[in-house]
Amino acid sequence: MDAPYMDQILTWIETHPLSSTLIGLLAFLVIVFLRDITQKKHTIQRNFPIVGRLRYFLEMIGPELRQYWVAHDKEERPFDRTERSWIYATAKGQNNNFGFGTTEIQYEPGYPIIKHKAFPYPESKAYIHNNDVSCIPCLKVIGPKRKFPYRPYSIINISAMSFGSLGKNAIMALNRGARDSGAYHNTGEGGLSQYHREGADMVWQIGTGYFGARDKSGKFSLDVLKEKVGMNPCIKMIEIKLSQGAKPGKGGILPAKKVNAEIAAIRHVEEGKDCISPNSHSEFTNVKELIQFIEKIATGTGLPVGIKSAVGEIEFWEELAREMKESSTGPDFITIDGGEGGTGAAPLTYADHVSLPFKIGFQRVYTLFQNTGLSEQIVWIGSGKLGFPDRAVVAIAMGCDLINVAREAMLSIGCIQAQKCHTDHCPAGVATQNWWLQRGVDPEIKGKRAAKYIQGFRKELLSLAHSCGYEHPGQFTGQDIEISMGMNRYQTLEGLLGYKRDEVKFTKLQDYTVFPKRQA
Repeated sequence: MDAPYMDQILTWIETHPLSSTLIGLLAFLVIVFLRDITQKKHTIQRNFPIVGRLRYFLEMIGPELRQYWVAHDKEERPFDRTERSWIYATAKGQNNNFGFGTTEIQYEPGYPIIKHKAFPYPESKAYIHNNDVSCIPCLKVIGPKRKFPYRPYSIINISAMSFGSLGKNAIMALNRGARDSGAYHNTGEGGLSQYHREGADMVWQIGTGYFGARDKSGKFSLDVLKEKVGMNPCIKMIEIKLSQGAKPGKGGILPAKKVNAEIAAIRHVEEGKDCISPNSHSEFTNVKELIQFIEKIATGTGLPVGIKSAVGEIEFWEELAREMKESSTGPDFITIDGGEGGTGAAPLTYADHVSLPFKIGFQRVYTLFQNTGLSEQIVWIGSGKLGFPDRAVVAIAMGCDLINVAREAMLSIGCIQAQKCHTDHCPAGVATQNWWLQRGVDPEIKGKRAAKYIQGFRKELLSLAHSCGYEHPGQFTGQDIEISMGMNRYQTLEGLLGYKRDEVKFTKLQDYTVFPKRQA
């Protein structure tokens, strides 16, 4: 640039300080806007350029603001600040430790304490499978009598969340995270979409609408199901959803405006019309018919078949156990969802007051099957706010073989707990079909974060097991955990719940790293 021209610019700036400042500020904002809208690491900045940066600044000074004006880190719900911070840090591969001691009230009723051993299991002796220090295989094979039995590589897996409720980028990110961490990914009742086929093992969930497995009249079609299972070897299991923790016993509607051509094709419904999930199944109306339906699907596909349900009345479970005992048929796995569950939008009363919390519901069902002599034949999956190592330990000690996580997985790919899942205006681009908001979720970057969350979760779970003298977390029992009953009063989990989980006949970890392959 010529010197005279530069002098003219400097002179103009000196004589017009206000205008030059505004122009400089505008140029700066344009540069920041362009950078925010093109980068892919931070969803909020990508969806809300410039303004989104304020969130990170406020988050940085959040502890100070809450300390004086708003709320303590432990007061936010459903996941408090420390819980979300642990997930975010784990997903990003950052330091997820906390300093200066616990902020928990350890004498508060219900507070769990995991009892370490004086002589821990030496981590130097830990078996590392396939160079994955976080590998925790399931100790049971699911559906050993089926044509294609399945042993999950990971005891921590991604729970049911449908494409339609979640955007395509979020589904792809979760699937890639499951693939890279060795976890399986549940489709949710919306059915199997192309976005679920990024390489992870899949559990196809079939709900009351039979989406993706129905004929033109809307009825369940075994032929359609068999065809899709045959075309997609990634599908390892089928899960029949009876109910979910968010809204048990209630159906749902995907509004017509959300039912575009793509979703209509995936779900086998009409485009531009409300997509209705009834509150009950049309293929069965009682326990015997449910078992017949399970066996029909298992025989037709060769896959293990299970059920998912929240727990309300106990009579259903009593009859199910009795029929399974008499017929030697029935579900290969049972997923118990607690009333704490919540990815599905629901009326407030359903979310707050319908179905038992996980610990109570699981205890009632598990002990019933124990008394019938069936519990060891079933793979038990726990679901309902269990996406943290301490809660997973409690669930495993109660009898769970696998843990499914949903909202915690959403947090790992950028969810900020805005609680707008039901509005289609999720600012993080996770639970929305809005194209602009979805673009903030980069499947590659967020997929890596989902994988790191699952691997970090498993690594800490393994560490806890080692501290308690075990090689595998599946060895935890109710004697390893004590629950606060108030000031200076603790009781073992086993004593509190009144039962012992089935004895785990564990040998060594490498004995459980043989994974049956699904052959054509």
